[in-house]
Amino acid sequence: MAKMFSEAEMMFCNSGTWTHPLDDIATVLKFLALDAEFPPEIAPAVSSTIDAAYVALRNMDAQSGQSADALRRGINAVRHILLVETGQSQADWDFLDAENKLNSAKRRICPNRWIFLEDIRSPFNIGSLFRTAESFGVEKILLSPLAADPLHQRAQRTAMGCIDIVPWERMSLESLGTLRQQTPVFALETGGVELQEFAFPTNGVMIVGSEELGVSPGALAVADASQGRASIPTYGAKGSLNVSSAFAIAMYAWSVQTRGMALDNVPAVREFCQIE
Repeated sequence: MAKMFSEAEMMFCNSGTWTHPLDDIATVLKFLALDAEFPPEIAPAVSSTIDAAYVALRNMDAQSGQSADALRRGINAVRHILLVETGQSQADWDFLDAENKLNSAKRRICPNRWIFLEDIRSPFNIGSLFRTAESFGVEKILLSPLAADPLHQRAQRTAMGCIDIVPWERMSLESLGTLRQQTPVFALETGGVELQEFAFPTNGVMIVGSEELGVSPGALAVADASQGRASIPTYGAKGSLNVSSAFAIAMYAWSVQTRGMALDNVPAVREFCQIE
């Protein structure tokens, strides 16, 4: 049943309509509604989810609009309940999203705004960093020689299509040092100027370091010789954030501070950066 729901939901993600036989889904939901063996603590949730999904299924316009969304949400909830009930862990690829194919023509970029990912080891983090970078208009991503492969299946899954439309290339630390002579470079690292006080360049390269070791001394030297270090103030006992979360916070701060500073010959970027 969980597999059938997964296939139906994937078809919906790809086409926007319920191309999977709706009668089959209705039959399965009827059987689930009669099942009295769900644990008492989740039985009400199962019952209400099945009812909601079945009502949406019977709706005449269940192929589109709010009814289709309600049906997907109901089926998604039932699918994950079934995974738990059958002892299956919910892996990353269990989470379906319609944004698996993106149109690069719709991208609005801030030209010469690049990211250098130094020795990021986790494919999941690589994918998440690509997704955040794409959302904030990063033009290109540079990866150190030892960073995880963006073409890894797990990176691709987390990036939700962004790896296919955000240009990227490998770059050595030496080449980054040379690049620093042409464009501002700064590092996202502890011990620097807090984000709210940091003077972000309009364009340039942000260095994001390893999950375990942070930005290397060599990369920090490149940043310190240019724009320096930007830091996120934290107040918890842990004192650090996941690299993907930290990067998202820094990209937001960079975008907010530099609104209205995009190049005049890129209208789309000017629109993206202006405050209305």
